[in-house]
Amino acid sequence: MLERLSNILSPYRELIFQLVLHLLLFSFYSFDEDNPRFEYVHIIFFLNNALPAFVINYVLLARYFYTKKYLEFFFFTSLLVLYVILSEEWVLEQIFYSDTRGSGFPGVFFTLWEILPVIVILVGYKFAWDAIEKQQEVDSLREAIKESELQFLSSQINPHFLFNNLNNLYSYAIDASPKTPEIILELSSVLRYMLYECRSNFVPLKKELEHLENFTHLSQLQIEERGEVNFQCSEIPSSFVVAPLILIVFIENAFKHSQASQSDNINIDIKIEVSSSGQLAFYCSNNFLPISNTDNLSNGIGLENVRKRLELLYPNDYELMIQEGEQQYDVYLSINLHQAELA
Repeated sequence: MLERLSNILSPYRELIFQLVLHLLLFSFYSFDEDNPRFEYVHIIFFLNNALPAFVINYVLLARYFYTKKYLEFFFFTSLLVLYVILSEEWVLEQIFYSDTRGSGFPGVFFTLWEILPVIVILVGYKFAWDAIEKQQEVDSLREAIKESELQFLSSQINPHFLFNNLNNLYSYAIDASPKTPEIILELSSVLRYMLYECRSNFVPLKKELEHLENFTHLSQLQIEERGEVNFQCSEIPSSFVVAPLILIVFIENAFKHSQASQSDNINIDIKIEVSSSGQLAFYCSNNFLPISNTDNLSNGIGLENVRKRLELLYPNDYELMIQEGEQQYDVYLSINLHQAELA
């Protein structure tokens, strides 16, 4: 009910705000302790100040100030202020207060002191309203850009993954390996998750870690008896979500570079721990031979993609450390996870 009413009133928010502001300001402007009542003359004098403010708010600000034509803006604003002074001193006071206030001109500064508060308040609130509206537009634009960039970065992961694994699958099929059907099933399970279950910015942590375990098993099939792969994961709380397909890049790189540099003695260690407060600690280590081409390991497309996504999704909430030794590559990533939203 309240949301529906808010949607109906949304196009008229500024109109309602201006009406309330004018009524409040008029009540303060016309209130007199000695004569606490409203008179029509108060309305006339107030409108004489409010109308120039209306012109400034809805003509001069848009046409000159917001287009950075400041000289024109201040010129026409000065003309409006001069109009208020002359109309009040030479017309309105002569009509309504000819024997008192209208009998003499008290001076420009004295009159300015009387009329400027109303104009400044009305223009100031309009300026603040426009600034808030503009900031909301900027925030919406930033969110749209962020969403577009995240979608673009996520779209880069699937082709990268498919390229590596289809090449490996092709080599197994050429050799007529009996493990080919098992690899196809594991690949199907992994792709199903990547294509259908991780379209949002965040997914349940438990599902993501199950996907990592399946992916590790798939990659481990390709190593066969040429090394050892250890995957350790602590008990996972069900109340947290994580950005999908971030951790998998490090595991994929570990397998890719270990296999590319050596034919045996491959050693890959993966450890994942999650505290009850939502602190995820990910550790991945792999060995490699220095004769291989690992110079660009920390600057590849996959890792650059991960860094950008971490900056977008976990600003100031993550720590990534990568150390490359002579024969070992270590990755440590710590993330302060988000709580899952209750349905």
